[in-house]
Amino acid sequence: MNFSLIFAEAVPMGAPSVFSSTPNGSFLAWLTNSVFVSAIVVLGILWFARKAVRNAKIVPDGPQNLFEAVVENLYNAMEGIVGRHMIQRSFGLLASLFIYILIANWCSLLPGVGSIGWTTGEPGPFHSLAHEPEFPLLRPATSDLNLTLALTIVSMGLWFVWTMQEVGPIGFLKHTFGSKGGMTGILGAVLAIVFFFVGFLELVSIGTRALSLPLRLYGNIFAGENLIGMMMGLGHEFHWPNWLATISSVLIPLPFSFLELMVGLLQALVFTLLTAVYIQLSTAHDEEH
Repeated sequence: MNFSLIFAEAVPMGAPSVFSSTPNGSFLAWLTNSVFVSAIVVLGILWFARKAVRNAKIVPDGPQNLFEAVVENLYNAMEGIVGRHMIQRSFGLLASLFIYILIANWCSLLPGVGSIGWTTGEPGPFHSLAHEPEFPLLRPATSDLNLTLALTIVSMGLWFVWTMQEVGPIGFLKHTFGSKGGMTGILGAVLAIVFFFVGFLELVSIGTRALSLPLRLYGNIFAGENLIGMMMGLGHEFHWPNWLATISSVLIPLPFSFLELMVGLLQALVFTLLTAVYIQLSTAHDEEH
């Protein structure tokens, strides 16, 4: 079998409903496999946070120690970007983005994700692990463009609210279209015209942020999911003996799985840091360096 057929069987872009293959399941069509995994991730994070702080100690240990270490390091890192005047308002968003995206990305590496589900025509609800199911039960949440767009809408919406609260509409327009450098005279007038047109480019740049954030995250996780899925089914696609195909489905994806661990961490950092930088750029006061 050639590689064109392998790529044709890659993970579909659309996330199917968990109940799309069951009778009378249309009223739950909104519950896609990515939404299902997203709910599991959120509940898992809430459970761990509750467990970590339920019986807080002065000298932390176990889950409390890990939880406090993550929160403290994130707080210090984000404060260095957004500044002291914004960290109290924005830390909840930034920390939630990083922790949620990281766990959601790493969920793609769990056994059964993308390989367990329903297939029409099969007598049982769960399909064999040797082939990709037609309706997978579990799919990484961040490999669904709808979710990455939702994260971006929330992030950019709060960015707009905080910007208006911090500098106001007039301050935002002045920061975008106003002349910088404090030059006067003819040179100052020339620079004012230049910065006025540069302001329109800045508005275009702000608009592209709402596209670059979700597409970057979605593209990397979706590509990684397809890559690992194809590596797992390589032996079956080339009709290797069953024992060899089973072994290869475990050994061949291992290097790519370690790579996806780093990609998942990197993409969570990129999304969070870019959001923090966008907040800092629009809320920093002129007297701040």
